Amino acid sequence: MSAPAEMPPVSSPEPGIVGVVKPQLVPHGGSAEKLGATVTAEGINFAVYSETASALYVSLYDEADRELARYELDGHDDNIHHGLIAGIGPGTKYGLRAAGPYDPDQGFNFDPNKLLVDPYARRLDRTFVRSPRLRLPRSDAVDTAPLIPKAVVLSPQLNKHATPRRKAPSLMYELNVRGYTMRHPSVQGPLRGTVAGLTTRRVIDHLKYLGVDCVEFMPIAAFIDDGHLPALGLTNAWGYNPVTYFAIDPRLAPRGPQSLRYLTDLYRKNGIAVILDVVYNHTGEGDYSGPVLSLKGLDPKTYYRHVEVDGKQVLVNDSGTGNTLRCDHPAVQRLVIESLRYWVEEMGVSGFRFDLATVLGREPGFNPDAKMLQLIKADPILSKCQLVAEPWDPGPGGYGVGQFGKEFREWNDTFRDDVREFWRGEPGKIGALAGKVAGSAEIYNFAGRKPSNGVNFLAVHDGFTLADLVSYQHKHNEANGEGNRDGNNNNASWNCGVEGPTDDEAINDARRRDVRALLATLLMSRGMPLIQQGDEMGRTQRGNNNAYAQDNEITWLDWEAADGNLVDFVSAAQKFRRAHATLADDHFLDGHGKHGLRDVVWWHQDGREMNDGDWTNPGQSVLGMHLRTAHDELLVWFNRHAEAVPARLPEGQWAIGLVSDDKATVGFTHGGVTLPARSVLALVRAQVPPDKQPSEVPPDKDPPQPAKEPDGVPPSGPPEQAPAPVETPPPNAPVEVPPTKTQ
Repeated sequence: MSAPAEMPPVSSPEPGIVGVVKPQLVPHGGSAEKLGATVTAEGINFAVYSETASALYVSLYDEADRELARYELDGHDDNIHHGLIAGIGPGTKYGLRAAGPYDPDQGFNFDPNKLLVDPYARRLDRTFVRSPRLRLPRSDAVDTAPLIPKAVVLSPQLNKHATPRRKAPSLMYELNVRGYTMRHPSVQGPLRGTVAGLTTRRVIDHLKYLGVDCVEFMPIAAFIDDGHLPALGLTNAWGYNPVTYFAIDPRLAPRGPQSLRYLTDLYRKNGIAVILDVVYNHTGEGDYSGPVLSLKGLDPKTYYRHVEVDGKQVLVNDSGTGNTLRCDHPAVQRLVIESLRYWVEEMGVSGFRFDLATVLGREPGFNPDAKMLQLIKADPILSKCQLVAEPWDPGPGGYGVGQFGKEFREWNDTFRDDVREFWRGEPGKIGALAGKVAGSAEIYNFAGRKPSNGVNFLAVHDGFTLADLVSYQHKHNEANGEGNRDGNNNNASWNCGVEGPTDDEAINDARRRDVRALLATLLMSRGMPLIQQGDEMGRTQRGNNNAYAQDNEITWLDWEAADGNLVDFVSAAQKFRRAHATLADDHFLDGHGKHGLRDVVWWHQDGREMNDGDWTNPGQSVLGMHLRTAHDELLVWFNRHAEAVPARLPEGQWAIGLVSDDKATVGFTHGGVTLPARSVLALVRAQVPPDKQPSEVPPDKDPPQPAKEPDGVPPSGPPEQAPAPVETPPPNAPVEVPPTKTQ
């Protein structure tokens, strides 16, 4: 181990800078009860957890970023260094320094020259920046204070504690603060790219018009750019590279965290819950060669998982980003729980989406009953929140779909994959489609869970937008500067005949039709629907399916180019969903039902119930979903044929409730209906006055069938068995793990 380094000198300010009262450490006056900086009647109490530091220091700074004074925390209880500094109060700027052994091969990075951000800091005065000086070895180190954001002490109890909005959402909406507001015509210049920009009336009106009642903000905690981006002239657009877990990134809230509390209060009044995408799986300090910014300088062996290799302590990389948070350690568990509570009680959010959530349960393998997950589920505040897991990580055994219990909702990647593959034309997908629109019972129907435990989605931030899904057969990530090697190669996408933009209106019409069919499928399915920002208006990322580094027009929503007709369709489809219990009821469709009514009957276009031969026919491309409750009855048709197909209807009168193709003509003839090509058609049981006879009666024979199978339908092939409901959890490992998010 290296010899202790000398402390960098304190830069003394000019006389009179500090003011009348000079800060001073109150000998043994500190408390270990609350971590972070806590305002008291006597001054500010500082408390920091570190098992291996020999000493912890607090450096105070003035508005000119000069170090005023430095104090060693003189209390040490249960690995918590603490001390009380009198003569200072709210608004104080500070950083931490840690002394101790320096031996990176054994997981020790102590260097008093490295100014460190308090993990419990509530506000930072600037953004994080990249510099080689942040990762210099201690023997060559210089004071990094000019490069490091300073924590700003906030006044205590600024807000009345909020309670989460407990009502189950009906439509969730993934949103990136900067990308959503940077080009919004109603968001004025200084507010663009900020949380405050989302409080604009027209932003809220758009969400309400869509029927959104829960917005999921992509990460807003203070983050740092990925190490390779500055040289490429790129910056991180997503925020999945956090350094702190309490402080909002200053770019998103330049006026401080009160901007978020104002927003959550306003959204709650408008019937919209706000949940945060949180990243408790890694930090932006990266691997052994990454910058020393906070946890790595305070106690890396406590906060990060290590494994011994050839006598060295090596960072575990289950997150795919260089380090992995050690969520089985009590100090990390405390950090996670207390930061989550802060966002709920102080900032007014109603829940969380946990990025790479299986890391929360690693011990080191994934354990669904891990203490970290149990603490979240049992917490009196957090248990009332919307809890959503991204149930996988790229580490060994990291696929945990279906294993997070009834307290969590889970992103359902099987819905995305099966629905995409059905509409792309993959053979043998009719049974998979039925399983997905019926609620994914094979994954969620056990241990008291419901369809809404699965979050159904077709496109989210890490992948193609919905418009690009039907416009590009291959990814086009050249702008990311990695030779198009990054991003997932398996997207189940298609281009309708031409790769990328085209002036061919027939192809553009086909793409619009496919997007509407996909969205209709999402909103006709059991489960919790989630839409990515801009997919309701035809947003494109120019074929980039990994746009994490594109904080520019590639990810910024182009509101001027919005497809207004598509927006209207999504709004109408969501209203239709909410108006019909047969779609909105939160139970799995199993064909049994209650009171003598089968909740679902799967119809063949010939006007009969699907049989084993139909389910196992790889070329079967039409499916009718006949839904019934005591007071509602729908028949939803899914037709992926490239041509219109006639279908015979159950007896009685039917009326059009929703059709995905707004340019198609739907005709009723002889007890049948013409299903538009590449479309979803929802029919409603018509109410006929008792004194009138139906204007149509079922025909005596089947409607005429096409002479040949329409173009674009897969040929018959080997049979596929119909899916059967299961009552057991899914296996631990899939055939293919979802792609790793690039950081």
